[in-house]
Amino acid sequence: QVQLQESGGGTVQAGGSLTLSCQASRFNDWHYCIGWFRQAPGKEREGVAGVDVDGGIYYADSVKGRFTVSRHNANSTVTLQMNNLKPEDTAMYYCAADEERFVKMGWCDNYYGTDSWGKGTLVKISS
Repeated sequence: QVQLQESGGGTVQAGGSLTLSCQASRFNDWHYCIGWFRQAPGKEREGVAGVDVDGGIYYADSVKGRFTVSRHNANSTVTLQMNNLKPEDTAMYYCAADEERFVKMGWCDNYYGTDSWGKGTLVKISS
């Protein structure tokens, strides 16, 4: 299983920006899809953004135009740049790799059963 560690969460005012980072234990030999999920209090975990092996990038409709996901093979990280943040973006954000839901959402083509998750980083947006 791949080890994932998120960082960069915090509290910002609506309209502000944050950048989340996910450090992976290994990257160069990956053929995994990787990306971000989030879970707000009382709600189900939802996909936010994903990067497939071929470089394909996908976003949830709620974040399109505001969030940018990037995969950096040189230092084994995946970042999520979040701009124009809204109170409804408040959630725990999780980095995930080779997660079946990426395939079910149509974001990625392959699933190998790894189901790797980080522990999450909290994002709070004040109005």
